[in-house]
Amino acid sequence: MFGLGKREEVDRVDPVVAAFLQGFSIEVMPRTAEKVEDFRAILPAGTRVYVAHIEGTPIEEMVATAARLRKEGMEPMPHFPARIIADRDTLQGWIARYRAEADVRQALLLAGGVAEPAGDFHSSMQLLETGLFGAFERLHVAGHPEGNRDIDPDGGDANVSDALRWKQRFSETTDARMALATQFAFDAQPIIAWADAIKAAGIDLPIHIGIAGPAKLQTLLKFAIACGVGPSLKVLQKRAADVTKLLLPYEPDEVVAALAHHKAAHPGFGIEAVHIFPLGGIKTSAAWLDKHTKVAA
Repeated sequence: MFGLGKREEVDRVDPVVAAFLQGFSIEVMPRTAEKVEDFRAILPAGTRVYVAHIEGTPIEEMVATAARLRKEGMEPMPHFPARIIADRDTLQGWIARYRAEADVRQALLLAGGVAEPAGDFHSSMQLLETGLFGAFERLHVAGHPEGNRDIDPDGGDANVSDALRWKQRFSETTDARMALATQFAFDAQPIIAWADAIKAAGIDLPIHIGIAGPAKLQTLLKFAIACGVGPSLKVLQKRAADVTKLLLPYEPDEVVAALAHHKAAHPGFGIEAVHIFPLGGIKTSAAWLDKHTKVAA
């Protein structure tokens, strides 16, 4: 797929958007990875592919998926959700398996969407404090452009802000490259305001901004509500109220274009890369990325 497309499609590509999408990442779960015959057919070589670890997924399936991604030329980046990890020994065992069986060099550390921790950990900060990720080249931690009510139940940002300051300080003590991988949002303005605000507060961790890939509107609304998407949810609600668009699939063209052109006009803007949540299927998202990253020679 990442070869030559139709000439008329190539000519319509916005070069600013294409540049902004370079180095994108995407994610899979073991069960969704099974639907892809060969990742080389849908993604560029070296693409960072997060492997989402949902509660109840056996570590054997996670490691096997990471190993397959490595074999097919991708850069696997498994999730380490603190609240589903029983203890330090379990964490150490997972890391050892990923390193030995899949040559994993990158990881996303997050609290995880589980109300009650399974054991000793409840935050990504505790995972970092173990010192077990010292051999990793890259470590990503969560960012929340529209807040997170699991962390700040009152709807504020005090706890999220404290965590960001801690992560910033940790980034200055590790050899690993660190970045903030964020929840998806649908409106560029809240993202821009958040990125500028954390930079003004002294947080200079690069941002890998979460973007929902193409999907049915009903699917996106379900995920957005479940994931606690904030002010930008109104973008989907407005679309749902328009009967002429209700049955059309959503594509993230507008939010991506707005962020891309803001970045082009403000080179110091904190977004370093785009992370795609393939809520409508990884092949659908890969096709959208292919269409928007091809530039005419």
